[in-house]
Amino acid sequence: MKTVSVVAAVIRHENKIFATQRGYGEFKDGWEFPSGKVEPGETPEEALVREIREELDTDIAVGERIARIEYDYPAFHLSMDCFWAEVLSGDLVLREHEAARWLTKEELYSVDWLPADLELIGKLFKLMVE
Repeated sequence: MKTVSVVAAVIRHENKIFATQRGYGEFKDGWEFPSGKVEPGETPEEALVREIREELDTDIAVGERIARIEYDYPAFHLSMDCFWAEVLSGDLVLREHEAARWLTKEELYSVDWLPADLELIGKLFKLMVE
């Protein structure tokens, strides 16, 4: 089975995290953390900065890694490194997503997360402040 390696940003602001809804592809309409593939020669952190700039027209500061999620989808294995991130500049413009929401801890389970991202929600629930 093919492995797809990606990095994901858990962007936080005032005890809320930023979630996006996919606007294309096999998983259209599923909710996820903004993410993308690491290009050759990039560190995971550099890839995340580039991907968020491309997808959301926003510059971020990448913080510590929260977790690596390993998940088997029917057609591929996903290996996703998830990092805390904060907005440095920009307005989180949706270029590839159809919707976005800032979620409090209590709202984390209010959207239909993609399976791999759902694995991260349990960890975030424990880490987020009330």
